[in-house]
Amino acid sequence: MSEDPKREALQRQGSLNPRPERVSDPLFTVDEFFDPHDLVQVKYEMLRRVRREEKTVVEACSSFGLSRPSFYQARGCFEQEGLGGLIPKKRGPRSRHKLTEEVMALVQSELEKDRTLAWSELSEKVKSRFGIEVHPRSIERVFKGMKKKPPS
Repeated sequence: MSEDPKREALQRQGSLNPRPERVSDPLFTVDEFFDPHDLVQVKYEMLRRVRREEKTVVEACSSFGLSRPSFYQARGCFEQEGLGGLIPKKRGPRSRHKLTEEVMALVQSELEKDRTLAWSELSEKVKSRFGIEVHPRSIERVFKGMKKKPPS
């Protein structure tokens, strides 16, 4: 059983504050309702301090353990999307944009010719043929996801 299911949930959602020890605001140190591990709550309270309690951006950032660029990014997201805008977005591509069916057909074909090819060699073949760089591990993950036998 988990020791702290809330922290696990925050981790899964991408909203676990990586530096909760930097949050020194009194609300977060004396009231258990305010959780320094909850990045969305920390950002919201930081924004509220500046807007409603007229703290300076520098004071609020210091008290909530975040940088000034983080403040301005959070403020912009909050103004455009409301509270949901404070939820961290996943980074990186949303799909396997480089490993198209055509690229994976080449990988499959090369493996049928030579089952001893390493993933790095397959990556080089993709680069040579299509002019795109793909990490060998990415090819391996997609290939294994296709339920094919991996090269030895």
